[in-house]
Amino acid sequence: MALTATADLIMSAAVTGAAVPAFNAITLEHAEGIAAGVERSGAAALIQISENTIRFHGGRMAPLVSACARIAEGSDAALGVHLDHLQDAALIDEAIATAADLGVTSLMVDTAHLSYRDNVDATRGFTRRAHELGLWVEAELGQVGGKNGHAIGAHEPGARTDPAEAAEFVAATGVDGLAVAVGSSHAMTTRDAELDLALIGRLSSGVGVPLVLHGSSGVSDDNLGAAVRAGMRKVNIGTALNLAYSGAVRAVLDGQASVTDPRKYLAPAREAIADAVADGAATL
Repeated sequence: MALTATADLIMSAAVTGAAVPAFNAITLEHAEGIAAGVERSGAAALIQISENTIRFHGGRMAPLVSACARIAEGSDAALGVHLDHLQDAALIDEAIATAADLGVTSLMVDTAHLSYRDNVDATRGFTRRAHELGLWVEAELGQVGGKNGHAIGAHEPGARTDPAEAAEFVAATGVDGLAVAVGSSHAMTTRDAELDLALIGRLSSGVGVPLVLHGSSGVSDDNLGAAVRAGMRKVNIGTALNLAYSGAVRAVLDGQASVTDPRKYLAPAREAIADAVADGAATL
């Protein structure tokens, strides 16, 4: 199947009151497992690659991103490719310039660590250039009041997005989607985060663009479902896949200490990701 544009996936989700799951890929096995799991679920989804993952691969964007796009193209599911949490200006420049060649249709400009004004200025500039090339742009609004006048990341524990400030930010930058702070945080290994559903509702009605939830691996299925009904339209899932992947590798190596062929433990790891993805996609 041809790659599906992020804008089309998000628009379809908005029309039906659903959300697009966006699964983080770190290795080729992640991407293959994501595609298999999405196919199994019958859903549509995004494979996304973060700046941290690009740095893990030596700062080279093209090899893994291109591979994810080829895997998505070869899948029977509707899949798009998204670049997540891009902070480095040079990397954002590269992403915008090479997106079409790499099969990328969206990116997240993450300058929420800057002061509010600097965040607006940087995000607006990158968004304008990305829009000229047809890219869908997500951004993040930090909570003003952080150390030395800088913003607290939107997904630090305790952070909350102010609806009025969020609406102002979207209007000033022209972004297509907004990652908001509503009670989740990154890298949680337990699912006990409680989302502020009332705040999600106020943001959804007042911001004017689709809302994005980061840190959803720490949120229960019931709470995620309620968040989608309240207005979340893109839901990022990463840590849950890594827990499944690492658990499968550990089980093989703990049981067979003499194994040296990585295929013996990467195949179960890939299948564990597919299972996690199928479960996650079904929730949304």
